[in-house]
Amino acid sequence: MEKGWVMAVVAAAAAAVLVLGGVDARRGHEDVKVVHFDGKVLCQDCSEGWNEWTKGKPIKGAKVAVTCLDSRRRAVCHTSDTTDDKGEFDLVVSKFVYGKAVRPEDCTVRLVSSPDPACNVMTDFGGGKCGVRPHHPSVVRRGMLKYTAGPFYFTSPSCDEPETSPHEEDDD
Repeated sequence: MEKGWVMAVVAAAAAAVLVLGGVDARRGHEDVKVVHFDGKVLCQDCSEGWNEWTKGKPIKGAKVAVTCLDSRRRAVCHTSDTTDDKGEFDLVVSKFVYGKAVRPEDCTVRLVSSPDPACNVMTDFGGGKCGVRPHHPSVVRRGMLKYTAGPFYFTSPSCDEPETSPHEEDDD
């Protein structure tokens, strides 16, 4: 009877691993020397309808950066990349800095700048202005670990809404 119970527990654990997508994707990839963070940068045109607005047009030459922190919340790595003709970027971070492993979930990918004067106001649509932290790899295979961020968006100055905060009433 006890042997049957142990077999049932082992079978349930194996099923849980399969259902949950296997072992943690960050582990078991000791052969990975670098981690890739990729994505797209697009321009939103607020004068268009919603469908066109969310599609956006690619921005060539936009700058995107990634900053990775250690366990004490100190920056250990910072790198940037510019987008290609399709608005795509690929940031490459060494998996080991000063002999310690860089954890991708301790990295933040964010917008830096746009070369297009007609579309150079950062938005947080897609998280580009504040930055995003990756959670699940988009590509996991031997020698490759990649996380996808965004797409990130810039918009035109005419679409930018001024930040408003409740003003205090004057005590006259």
